[in-house]
Amino acid sequence: MEVLIEKVEEEEEAEQEEGAERPVKPEKMTKLLQKETTTLTQETLRNMEQKMLEIKVPVPKEPLTKDTIDTSKLPLSYKINTPKEEQLLQVADNFSRQYSHLCPDRVPLLLYPLNECHVPKFVSTTIRPTLMPYSDLYNWDSCAQFVSDFLTMVPLPDPLKLPRYLYSSTTVLRYQKGNCFDFSTLLCSMLIGSGYDAYCVNGYASQDLCLMDLTREVCPLTMKAKKVVRKVEKAPPKKYAIKPPRDLTSRFEQEQELKRQREMKAAEEKRLREEEERLLEAEKAAPDSLHGLRVHSWVLVLSGKREVPESFFIDPFTAHSYSTQDDHFLGIESLWNHKNYWVNMQDCWNGCKDLVFDLGDPVRWEYLLLGTDKPHLMAGDEDNGVSEDDDDVENLGKEDEEKSFDMPHSWVEPIEISPEAFETRCPSGKKVIQYKRAKLEKWAPYLNSNGLMCRLTTYEDLECTRIVEIKEWYENREDMLELKHMNKITGLNIDYFKPGHPQALRVHTYKSMLPENDRAMEFYESARVDSLIRREETPDTMTEYFQERPDFLSYRQVNYGPRIKKPAPSSTESNPRPVVKITERFRRNPAKPADEDVAERVFLIMDERIQLRYHCREDYITASKREFLRRTEVDSKGNKIIMTPDMCISFEVEPMEHTKKLLYQYETMMQLKSEEKLSRHQAWESELEVLEILKLREEEEETHVLTISIYDTKRNEKSREYREALERVMHEEHLRQMETQLDYLAPFLAQLPPGEKMTRWQAVRLKDECLSDFKQRLIDKANLIQARFEKESQELQKKQQWYQENQVTLTPEDKDLYLSYCSQAMFRIRILEQRLSRHKELAPLKYLALEEKLYKEPRLAEFLKSFA
Repeated sequence: MEVLIEKVEEEEEAEQEEGAERPVKPEKMTKLLQKETTTLTQETLRNMEQKMLEIKVPVPKEPLTKDTIDTSKLPLSYKINTPKEEQLLQVADNFSRQYSHLCPDRVPLLLYPLNECHVPKFVSTTIRPTLMPYSDLYNWDSCAQFVSDFLTMVPLPDPLKLPRYLYSSTTVLRYQKGNCFDFSTLLCSMLIGSGYDAYCVNGYASQDLCLMDLTREVCPLTMKAKKVVRKVEKAPPKKYAIKPPRDLTSRFEQEQELKRQREMKAAEEKRLREEEERLLEAEKAAPDSLHGLRVHSWVLVLSGKREVPESFFIDPFTAHSYSTQDDHFLGIESLWNHKNYWVNMQDCWNGCKDLVFDLGDPVRWEYLLLGTDKPHLMAGDEDNGVSEDDDDVENLGKEDEEKSFDMPHSWVEPIEISPEAFETRCPSGKKVIQYKRAKLEKWAPYLNSNGLMCRLTTYEDLECTRIVEIKEWYENREDMLELKHMNKITGLNIDYFKPGHPQALRVHTYKSMLPENDRAMEFYESARVDSLIRREETPDTMTEYFQERPDFLSYRQVNYGPRIKKPAPSSTESNPRPVVKITERFRRNPAKPADEDVAERVFLIMDERIQLRYHCREDYITASKREFLRRTEVDSKGNKIIMTPDMCISFEVEPMEHTKKLLYQYETMMQLKSEEKLSRHQAWESELEVLEILKLREEEEETHVLTISIYDTKRNEKSREYREALERVMHEEHLRQMETQLDYLAPFLAQLPPGEKMTRWQAVRLKDECLSDFKQRLIDKANLIQARFEKESQELQKKQQWYQENQVTLTPEDKDLYLSYCSQAMFRIRILEQRLSRHKELAPLKYLALEEKLYKEPRLAEFLKSFA
């Protein structure tokens, strides 16, 4: 191990000597400065200062170093190597020398970097496969997202060189920061523990991937799912269909119109294509001078295990998955898991597109350890021929088994993530990710008082100065608010709620929270008695949609007129809008004939008319209609109006089948009048409900109370108080049991000589002393109660005497104080009197009970038998 440490230090010194810059001679430096000062003016200095102020220098995040890590509490496996690990390091060192000799043009491999205790450890032993105890960390996407959110990215000190140190996953989790190799090691440990065939990869990637630059990537939350367009099958033409009329339009004019439309479409497509090319040119990144040389580490997941159909890459910085042929990945040097180490022997001139990830092929992948559990060749690469000499094959297998070397167990402690850390996720509870024209902010639960968990801000320009829309996701809200969508251009706001809102609200679309404005409300119909699905409101109308109602009502629209102005200021509730028209539609009721089942009902309140339209019969194209003239039941002289035929205008589809008499029309009109009153009342209730919902929403936005689970004892105060009360009761019960277990004869037994057997005379004396002592305690208690009783009585008498002397000069406040004192004093005197009388009744019983207990005491029973 010392030899390996010296070798690493020598390599670092040589690299530092090679990278050191030659100092400039002082004479040349002074000449250059003089030359520059002669050409600079005040104006150029001001311009240069302004340009320097505009430059934003990114502050590098402090990486993990040996000085910042507390190694005193680390286990022994972090500080030393076992004999098997020493043997593995020798094997790795021998492999590294052979590799450098055979491939002198390739860079050194990452085999045994130093850990946090400055001890070289083989990279495969740094992986600790662990299955997390959380169901959310069982799939690869959730594991990658957790690692990306939980850790803070620290770039490599030198983007062209491998890191000197590779820390354990436990240390990385403790400090919540690391480079790409730390990210990959932790993610690979979690994926292998979850059953995936995962590997850490050492290779080269693009600048955006190495620096976690997502400013040219589209945010996944902004991508809209593609809608599947279903093709409508055309009905086959009927054999005896009517021929359409002859088309008499000019074919020449049609061709000219189509030609003009094609030219317009081509010009529009050309303009859009040029605009798109211009935007792509503006968004295109500057050429990277280190393209193909930047070192990066990511995770490879091979197909096979966990029903993975195709191999893919995972970038641990962003938690995004990529195809193995993606352009971001430019080459692979080596990869490893917890069992072996493989070196890529394939040419990466075309990136990773042509690589074959068959780790059992020694031509493409050179392995470090010869083990019996190495991956087999793919089916297409296996030789079809079978060896004729079976004995040679068996001997070869035996030789391989003798040469094989098993990988030592990981030196890293088991990876543990506390529930608090798993819930917090992001470092300090917050993380910000900048995407292309979007910014994503994440928070830990309960960090924000309003329950805000995630916010996505979308911008119109690449500089992210003009906001287009904002989406906010909430959790643990008492009002069940889940998502708030705010469009800053149109001013439209949409609130989404989970089931459980007091008003069964599901979606609320609005521009202003003031009443009588454009808005739409959607409800959970199963949680409402009236089965309301949607309510749309404008300044002049209110439309409601229902589903599966027993009265078959499916639609109601209320039209309002201008509000009557009153001289005194009045609220919306006291001065409602006048109802002009109510339109109601009903679904088909199969229990009624079509001519008697109303499909649409219109109440023209200002015109005093009621219009009915019935459902259409099968194989009919028209429906029956009726219109009633709604008049008052009495005229101006008080005479009752009789129903006349001109008060009902009807259209019957089959007038010869039924002839409705005046009595039927009169009953129908009376019933419609009562239903009109009911509909107007329901419209008024809907208005009040809208006002109530708006008022409730304003209160919810002001208070935004969060719900806390009863199992969350750290945040739930009621649950904590209940638990503390239970613990206090249990503690008191324990003390009570301890008191009952105390020996009541111990003070009297202590008076006897130690080590001697008790005599009969001593037992009788002990009994008498115990009884006399208990009797004296009862007397003292009675005297104490009597003394308190007498004291309270004397004080009350003195207070009453004082009141008789000063009754005339007392104020009402003094009289109230005197009366309250008298009531409290009388209460105390009554209680003391009851306690004294109860004590006098129970004292003899307690004395006899103690005497009986002493006779039954096992230590005194044999001496007191004759006295029983």
